Amino acid sequence: MRTALIVLLLLTGPSGAQDMMRNLDLSSPEMTSAEMTRADVERALAAATGRPADFTGKRLSGLDLSGLDLSGAVLRAARLNKTKLVGARLDGAVLDQAWLLEADLRGASLKGANLFATQMQRAKLDGANLSGARVVADLTGASLTGASLAGARMGADMKNQSMGLMRAVLTSAKLDGANLRGADLARAGIEFASLKGADLTDASLASADLGGADLTGAFVVGADFSGADLTSTRLIGTIGLDAAKNLDKARNLGRAIRN
Repeated sequence: MRTALIVLLLLTGPSGAQDMMRNLDLSSPEMTSAEMTRADVERALAAATGRPADFTGKRLSGLDLSGLDLSGAVLRAARLNKTKLVGARLDGAVLDQAWLLEADLRGASLKGANLFATQMQRAKLDGANLSGARVVADLTGASLTGASLAGARMGADMKNQSMGLMRAVLTSAKLDGANLRGADLARAGIEFASLKGADLTDASLASADLGGADLTGAFVVGADFSGADLTSTRLIGTIGLDAAKNLDKARNLGRAIRN
């Protein structure tokens, strides 16, 4: 039931997700408490020799797990709301259907991690490394200033949409100075996000929702804007627009703010 609800949250988009979230008791012990201590987590990691540590469905909210090496760990459907993971290593970790509301992952490494139907609203990921990660998560209001998402797969897989449009949601997220080189953001929800000075070189923004987003000073050489919605998108001082792909095929280009 919980997994189905999380999937629905991603399918309905930000406004629908917010309405559905109101029906959840986010203050309940299920969402705010921890059934393990940091020492318990460390022991579980030490005992998982030759296999990934498995924290599936565990309640780990509010813990300070900063600096731990959780590479390859299975955290599917785990609750990590407001958990501190500053500087932690989560390379290749499985965080599908996990809850990380307002989690602190500043400077954490999530290279090649899987985040499918993951709830990360208002999470802090400043300086985090998510290069090559699969990020089909709700990052509404999250902070990713200076984060690396190079080669990250955040777009909708149109060959596998039996449940509807599954894509990354970055509405009102802060991605100033982020590295998004070669990232797949096709059909991603990026409305009102701040991407000032971000590097979008060779990124796919095909059919992405960029309404109200701020790309001031961003680098877009080779970026694909085919079908992207640019309603009120700020393109002031955006570098490489003349070398972007399919800008003429973007929607509402004439309504973008360019000076």
